[in-house]
Amino acid sequence: MRIFITGICGFAGSTIARGLVAAGRGHEVAGCDNFIRPGSETNRAPLEQLGVKVVTADLRFADQVEALPPADFAIDAAANPSVLAGVDGRTSSRELVDHNLGGTINVLEYCKRHRAGLVLLSTSRVYSIPPLAGLPVRVERGAFVPDAAVALPPPLTAAGLTEEFSTAAPVSLYGATKLASETMAFEYGETFGFPVFVNRCGVLAGAGQFGRADQGIFAYWINSWLRKRPLKYLGFGGRGHQVRDCLHPRDLLPLLEQQLAAGRVAAEDRLVNVSGGAASALSLRQLSDWCAARFGPHAVEPDGTPRPFDLPWLVLDHAKATRLWGWRPATPVARILGEIAAHAEAHPHWLELSAPR
Repeated sequence: MRIFITGICGFAGSTIARGLVAAGRGHEVAGCDNFIRPGSETNRAPLEQLGVKVVTADLRFADQVEALPPADFAIDAAANPSVLAGVDGRTSSRELVDHNLGGTINVLEYCKRHRAGLVLLSTSRVYSIPPLAGLPVRVERGAFVPDAAVALPPPLTAAGLTEEFSTAAPVSLYGATKLASETMAFEYGETFGFPVFVNRCGVLAGAGQFGRADQGIFAYWINSWLRKRPLKYLGFGGRGHQVRDCLHPRDLLPLLEQQLAAGRVAAEDRLVNVSGGAASALSLRQLSDWCAARFGPHAVEPDGTPRPFDLPWLVLDHAKATRLWGWRPATPVARILGEIAAHAEAHPHWLELSAPR
């Protein structure tokens, strides 16, 4: 099968590309990247050495997408993945929409033209902010957990949010671009008769992820702790109790292989949460405790200043993916953190490599 990966030199894209090649199933893997993300160029040569064709292209520009080689399936792993994009002063709201939604539209036109299927990597941040921001929580072992003594907003349990949880606005500009991309992907697939799958991912993390606080918090925190860089607990009283789940993108590969082979399936089965789930959920305080045990003590400054769109607890329930595809995350959070730490120790300039220029 010919597989084309957008954002192939990003963390998720490059991990998926390497995994598809390593699986030895005869896939012909290629992809594109615009290389505007600091550090992404470092993934190009290793992929090409594996026989992966890497093309420079910017998905915002239809003529560049039209020139891409044909494929049987596209995996869209290209996006500005920051929930603060469009409001943080680094990118404009128009740039965010052009990258995340405009780029998806051009990929969908590519799929239409080549009769290719599509797997869209989406995000947990498509879920509605107000009910999550107002979630009743208590602190347990240095982390927020849903307060079982109070009625939780359905459909949410201690296992996390299911796919039926509200996606009503506001979800952030970033979340809106991804939610709109999901809708357009399904519409294109129905209208033009090609298979579409949407995987809503939890926080992706692992060795080799570029260290940005707004995009790769686990890698950023571990690299910064090791180098004794300044760190802050932002919002929520400055105590670091806010929680996210954690998923290594290589764990997506068994699911992707099934989706690539499945073709068209029932409409309700085309969208799933994929995450480390409650078993991988970790607060910044707990991450700090792990770092202290690995590297020694380091002071973290408390700063209760709230940030836009921040949430106390966001964990995805992957039960639907387990039921439909037999999928479960394979890499426990301790292993993910250990791999990031070993990579940080071996690459002392990683934060500078992936810092905004």
